[in-house]
Amino acid sequence: MTETAPIHPLRIGQFRAFLLGRFAATLASTGMMIVIGWQAYNIARETMEPRAAAAQLGLIGLAQFLPLFFLTPVTGWTADHFDRRRIAQSTTALLLLCAGLLGFATYEGWITLKLIFAIAVLLGVARAFSGPAMSALSPNLVPKETLPNAIALSSVVWQTGSILGPALAGYAYAAAPWGAYTAASSLLALSLVSLLTLGKVPQSPRDTSRHPLRQMIDGLTYVRTNRLVLAAITLDLFAVLLAGTTALLPVFARDILHVGARSLGQMAAAPGVGAAVTAVWFSFRPLKTNVGLKMLGAVIVFGAATIAFGCTSFVPAAVQLPMALAAMAIWGSADMFSVYVRSSLIQLHTPDAMRGRVSSVSQLTISASNELGEAESGFVAALIGPVPAVIAGGVGAIIITLVWSRLFPELGRARTFNPPAAAPIAGEAT
Repeated sequence: MTETAPIHPLRIGQFRAFLLGRFAATLASTGMMIVIGWQAYNIARETMEPRAAAAQLGLIGLAQFLPLFFLTPVTGWTADHFDRRRIAQSTTALLLLCAGLLGFATYEGWITLKLIFAIAVLLGVARAFSGPAMSALSPNLVPKETLPNAIALSSVVWQTGSILGPALAGYAYAAAPWGAYTAASSLLALSLVSLLTLGKVPQSPRDTSRHPLRQMIDGLTYVRTNRLVLAAITLDLFAVLLAGTTALLPVFARDILHVGARSLGQMAAAPGVGAAVTAVWFSFRPLKTNVGLKMLGAVIVFGAATIAFGCTSFVPAAVQLPMALAAMAIWGSADMFSVYVRSSLIQLHTPDAMRGRVSSVSQLTISASNELGEAESGFVAALIGPVPAVIAGGVGAIIITLVWSRLFPELGRARTFNPPAAAPIAGEAT
């Protein structure tokens, strides 16, 4: 791929097909997960009190995280040594199978917590292999000088799917519970077709000189020795681990704000609205200066928005839902800001030959902050209640950010996305 003249990512057919596949898969997966949580919570509430039912949501998050935790070394190595397109296609097919099974079980009336937990494990396996492959594939489709724009566009697509997916799934579930899974199956089929159209893309040669186990460890070693990458990854890990609220949305919708499935979909979509606005802005006006300091500020705003969401239970009923939606939209905007900076730093500071392994480490921390964060939210909510759990999480995220700014001064000193001249440049073979 030539680097003589910048080209907009949307002018590249392969990248457009990739975006379509990602958009359809995001619509399906985000919608499916909110329905899974809603179903699990309602099934649990038939025999459990709210706190015990909330703990079931935590267990679902844990069921998704454990496969990723154990498979991370293998999935990163796989993405660096095998065709990333085929991995993405295979995992999308597995997601399609999961959606179809859940839809059939819901339609026939034999959906149970055990089945939901089993599907959650399969979803975790699919995401474990899909994440590194998709993250490492995207930079192979565009010239490296346009990579920040491609990351922003990819984020726009992901966040737009995150907006529409939960909202549409909530409406579809309210009309017919199996309808959400039918829609998800159709979207995943579209995603699979789009990914199947991708032609062969450049990928660094496989390293056959060393044992695979040694190569699997390389991703962890690279992250550990590159303090800027380490700081960006771990800040997101601990901030979202503490301040993640999505697992408790069914609890807030049913037992705190007393709204139904449609409003649950709106609350789940609100972070995507804020995030999409931010991502669209960056796709036209990429961030160029003081990227590290701005990332730290965004995470503080993220924590503050979490606190505001938790405080909705203390305001008059008439303003509870609007306040919750506004807080979640700001939450999503700040999260997108942080994601954009972190993704750009990691991609541009990592050689292509190691992108799969580094992406697997990054995905592990992202999943730890999301799925494990959901588990943490559910368990803490079971102990102290959902409202104190959310507020304490927001406070914790702010404290973590202040601590990280001192532990990793490299973040504050990161003025631009460009790596140091002596560091390996993303996209070059090593």
